[in-house]
Amino acid sequence: MSQTVQLDAVFIALAVVLFVFFAIAVLIIIDHKAKIPGPETSDLFSVSGIRGNHPVWAWMVSFFLWFIIGSLLLIITYNMLKPLLVHEEEKDETFLGKVDAEARAERLRHFHNSPKEAPYSRGKQPVCYYCHGEFPHAQKPMVRTLLNMHTQFIGCMTCHTDSKKIPEGQLVLKWLNYSGIKTTGKPFGTDTDPVTGGLIETDDYFSKIVPYQKRADGKETLLEITENSDEAREFIAVRGDLTTQQQGAIKKMFHTLVNPVGRFCTRCHAAEEESYIPFRKLGFSEKRITALTNLNIVGIVQKYKEFYIPTIFRGDMSQQEQEVLLGKDKPAPEVDEEMLDDPRSWWRKTYDQ
Repeated sequence: MSQTVQLDAVFIALAVVLFVFFAIAVLIIIDHKAKIPGPETSDLFSVSGIRGNHPVWAWMVSFFLWFIIGSLLLIITYNMLKPLLVHEEEKDETFLGKVDAEARAERLRHFHNSPKEAPYSRGKQPVCYYCHGEFPHAQKPMVRTLLNMHTQFIGCMTCHTDSKKIPEGQLVLKWLNYSGIKTTGKPFGTDTDPVTGGLIETDDYFSKIVPYQKRADGKETLLEITENSDEAREFIAVRGDLTTQQQGAIKKMFHTLVNPVGRFCTRCHAAEEESYIPFRKLGFSEKRITALTNLNIVGIVQKYKEFYIPTIFRGDMSQQEQEVLLGKDKPAPEVDEEMLDDPRSWWRKTYDQ
């Protein structure tokens, strides 16, 4: 880097020197006018005639040019002499600088295009993000983008609540905006614009579908650990002073009800009566319910299970436990005449080539 700077300085110095020589030559030519007889002329570049007084604009241009030349010479001289006068040790990039660079790289790894500040990253977040980041799914490149996309509007514990410790029958899913940012519209993605056909515009990009546990006394307990919770606030306040042992204890406490393997796509994107998420109760419009429960995902998932699922389940898992996470295996829909000519049916192996 220093060699490049010095080389640039040499080229700039040569350019300035050549400019100075050119300026001197012009001044000599102008001054030479007085030595060759001839009538008085206003042409500055004439080599004959009596030299008249320079106009005001000529003095202004001359001052401006000499100011630029002097400034360049001063800067170049300072930069060339600085290594000799001041001995500075090259400092490594700061830790926070490295963290910021890694965060930008992480966004590019997970998404084709990501803004510097996404709306969903504003406001308060779940305490999980303090360790796992905004893009917690990173181990499987094949699906991490799809899974991380869902973290914008689905809470961590919605997918990762351990059914062995809290049966699904005790779970109630609701919208919750814990960001601290006030909104007036519907949660993003619940309805479509009848004019454009796209998702309806709203100011609520912060609400997420989170799980509550129904208790025996009829009350409900929020399972998502947000920044507003007492344990999260205490952890955030002291996390910089925790020992390794204390960090491990807190991690174990936060992960008490967590299943490292989350529920898979087919648990939600299934027929409405079988879906893990009660779309209608959550306020989704009829059109959105139809779209979310009729995605062409069945065949893709069936193929994906053959490669992805065995790498996840390292231990023994019963059929019932697999169905909690993955849903029941279903055959692909029956093929009709229209599907035979539909290129989107490639995963059914029915497309007529």
